[in-house]
Amino acid sequence: MFILLQIVVFLIFVTCNAFADRICVKIIDGERVYTNICENKISLKKSYKIKKFSSSNTVSAISRQELEKIVEERSRFYGVDPRLIKEMIREESGWNLYAVSPKGAMGVMQLMPGTAILMGVKDPFDPVQNIDGGIRYMKYLIEKFNGNFQLALAAYNAGPGLVETLGRIPNIAETKNYVRRISLRYSGSSSRYNIKRPIKAVVLSDGTVIYTNREDLYIWTTQ
Repeated sequence: MFILLQIVVFLIFVTCNAFADRICVKIIDGERVYTNICENKISLKKSYKIKKFSSSNTVSAISRQELEKIVEERSRFYGVDPRLIKEMIREESGWNLYAVSPKGAMGVMQLMPGTAILMGVKDPFDPVQNIDGGIRYMKYLIEKFNGNFQLALAAYNAGPGLVETLGRIPNIAETKNYVRRISLRYSGSSSRYNIKRPIKAVVLSDGTVIYTNREDLYIWTTQ
């Protein structure tokens, strides 16, 4: 059935887009993406910037495996699915201890200064404190939104006040994409999602035309 759906998508793509002489499938952020850019390496520009801190107070190097152990232990302690937290960290910082967003979010789980204070995190760049505080905050949001982890994710990204006021995921591209990407990886339903999306033409600033079923990916880089 899945192979049949792929064939259908392929036929629709070729029929609806006469200028797309061929397409290929790429896995981007764990999702199946159809595109006419086949030979070049494609990646997404991240919404956060990474910078290293040279302060003597920074923690020593710690491996990804050690970070995942912290996530698993703290998640079990607070009763939160560690798989969800891992996907959040992948999206937030890419497991970089010293990630800092343009808005000032810090560390592995990208805690905003106010959130760090609220959660009692004294050193946002300490991996144990950061992960522990981030998980406790996510647990609070999940409970606040009655177990709806997608609303909790939206609140983690855009703030709980806005989500609570709207009663839904805000119509903010960054937030919607954040929730979608994590949800798809967490639920393992990315292939079903992509097949349902129509293939459209996207014109980049340099005039390049991209045919893709991921219309939200307006910012692409080719290397």
